[in-house]
Formats: sequence, C-alpha cells, structure tokens
Amino acid sequence: MEQPADVGRGGKLGVNGFGRIGKLTVWHHVARKFFGEIVVNIGREAGTCMADLAHYVERDSSYGRLGQYLYGHRAATPISDIDEAGNCLTIDGIKVRFLKTNRNPVDLGWRDHDVKLVVETTGRFLDPTLPSSHPSGAVRGHLDAGAEIVVASAPFKIKDKGQSMPEDAVTTVMGINANDFDPRRHRLVSNASCTTTCLAHMVKPLLNYFGPKRILSASMATVHAATGSQAVLDRLPKSGVSDLRKNRSIMNNIILTTTGAANALRLVIPEMEEIGFIAESVRVPTATGSLIILVLDLQEEMGGEPIRRDTINTIYRQAAEMDPNRYFHFSEKQNVSGDIVGYPRAATIIEGHETHTRTAEVTFDLNSIPGLPDSVLDAVKHHVYRIPITQAVIYGWYDNEMGSYVNMLGDRTVTVAEHMM
Repeated sequence: MEQPADVGRGGKLGVNGFGRIGKLTVWHHVARKFFGEIVVNIGREAGTCMADLAHYVERDSSYGRLGQYLYGHRAATPISDIDEAGNCLTIDGIKVRFLKTNRNPVDLGWRDHDVKLVVETTGRFLDPTLPSSHPSGAVRGHLDAGAEIVVASAPFKIKDKGQSMPEDAVTTVMGINANDFDPRRHRLVSNASCTTTCLAHMVKPLLNYFGPKRILSASMATVHAATGSQAVLDRLPKSGVSDLRKNRSIMNNIILTTTGAANALRLVIPEMEEIGFIAESVRVPTATGSLIILVLDLQEEMGGEPIRRDTINTIYRQAAEMDPNRYFHFSEKQNVSGDIVGYPRAATIIEGHETHTRTAEVTFDLNSIPGLPDSVLDAVKHHVYRIPITQAVIYGWYDNEMGSYVNMLGDRTVTVAEHMM
C-alpha cells in the first residue's frame, strides 16, 4: 500500500504493556502512521518465536483481523519482515520493536531507543507521587529511562491520601479539557478512563446549558464489559483481598464493583465539585461495549419552559452537530451494545430513544431550617414552598476498548507529540 507523504513525522513512540489497550494502541498507530516506529515493552518472552507474537498481534476476538481493520475484508496480512534476532515486525510499513527483558519502567532504556514519548498501558504504574526508584516501579521511572513525557491510559491513583497531585501531572479528556495540558510544565498526562471519557461528554452539554446551580444532584451507573483483570472461572482470593467478588467468574455473573469516574470527572470538569455525585459500576459478561445510565435532578425555573425529554435530546442533538472533533454522537435508533463496538472515535453515543424525564414538587419548609433567625421568618409571608424538580434519565453507550477509548488515547498521544516537535 502507498504510504502518506508525512508518514512517521512523529518519530518513535514507546508503549509499555501489550494487553488489551497496549495491543489496540499499536493497531491505532499503525493505521494512523504518525509515528514511524513503535517500541513496545512486553517485559517477557511470548510464545516460542516472533511468529507467535505476530499471530497475537494480527488477530483479535473483539475486532477481527488487523488486515480487516486496516483495509477491509479483502486485505492480506499486513505483517512482514519478521526479524527473530532483532525482535522486530514490520506492520503495514511501520517497524514495531519488542523489548522483553525488564518490567520496571526505570530499567526500560527508552533513551537507548530514541523514544521520547511513552504510552503507559499496563495499569500498574499510576501513582504520580512515587519516585522512580520505588522498588515496585513507578510511572516516573519512564522519565529516568529517557522519556520526556508519559501518557497513562488510566486515571492516576495516589495511594498516600496525604499527597496532592504533583504540578507536572495532569488529567485530560479529549474534547473536554484537552488544552489543560501544558507542554512547558506537564511530564505525566493521564487520559482518564473509558468511563470518565464517556461520562464527561454526557455531562458537559447539560452543564453548559443548565449551569451547576440548577443541577442539584447526579448519579451514574456503568454497565461495563469484562476486563482483563477479572477471573474467567472462580478462583481463590489472594491474601488480604477484601472484595471477594473480583475472584468470581465474569463468564457466569453480573458483578458489582467500583469506579473512580466521579473523582476523575472533577479533575476534568471542576464545576462538578459543586454537585453531589455518586458513581457505581457493574461488570457483565460481554467482551466490550459498555453503557452509562446518568440520572440528574434538575431545578425548574419559575415561569420558564419545563424540562422535558425533548429538551434534553435537543441539547444533545445540538452538541453532536456542533462538535468539531466528532467525539459526541446522538442516536435515536434502538441500539444494543454490539452496535457500537468499533464505532470510531465516539466518546459517547446518546441513546435518545430512551431519554426520560419526570417532574415532581419538593416541599421546602423554612421553619425546618436550623438557626434561621425569626426576623427572616417574619419578613416573608409564606413559610412553606413547593419547588418543582425534574429528574432526567439518560443512556450513553461507549466502546470501552478500541472505538471510544483507544482512538481518543491515540488523539491525546498525537497532540502531545505535536507539542514536542
């Protein structure tokens, strides 16, 4: 295939980890061809030879064959030049080199490979406060190994709650606060999570329209596909593990779990600090394709137009039409999870067909407010008020692997690289 004229202008890209996100990140950048070479650390031997690694790269249970992803169903294999001695493959003209010796980021030797930008996809090194010398490894180790900037494919997790976010670390979601990244200051960039990305795009149009004062409270539940950290069959919990559900088979169960989406949301949309927010998660036995159910309590304006289903859908429809990045999608079709798998660069797909609203009145009695001076009570004629509140229920789909998250992670990586050029 003929390559674009600007192929490889981003230089070399490092990827640490080769699980679901790591592998699909390679797919994305092979297709995009912004980087001329990709250096992947897998930290161990894989299979019996490089041909076995090529076999893993080329096939995917959720997205089919790499050739199909690149060029459609008539495509031949895009992998050539399997270099056993050099641990290299050529994938559709892009050289991909594999490192197999070390797992600690500080020992990866990015400097020796002329890699200045690294995507951290293992999910293990997410605490930006840990020094690079930490015995278990740390995300900062990549910097000591020669990288100038690290993009993490998950939210930062600070274990010591007494520590604050370092000044050289930032969390961004493309299309929401991407410009918060400052190349003069930030060395560690979190691309948040698939759930936070979807949630932020669901919340932002409503926040822009109603403002934080009219959103009285909010909650969400994500019905999330299985992830690689879950057990295929029931297994014995490790010592000290308190969440016994994580050891149960994802093939046979709907599993309650936790999500850090609410905390991460406040990092990318600071106005959410003013709004009470609850986030819950359940895992279901599907390979990819997830759903957020967002519930908002909205204060009606006295004398204004009531908030109805059409109000919410109009806000979202206009947001989709005005989004220059095409991250936000609005659909009035009746979708199921399989319909959105692989949907390109869709942070969220609002299921407008299922938007619901219901209005009720809340009784507000001034006499029940502790410490309210009698002078205030004497100054008003009525002490009991009935305030209309509308609850809105909104459904948003997202492909938690390639379609939504990896493609937007790729956009974040390329924009960071462009700042480094």
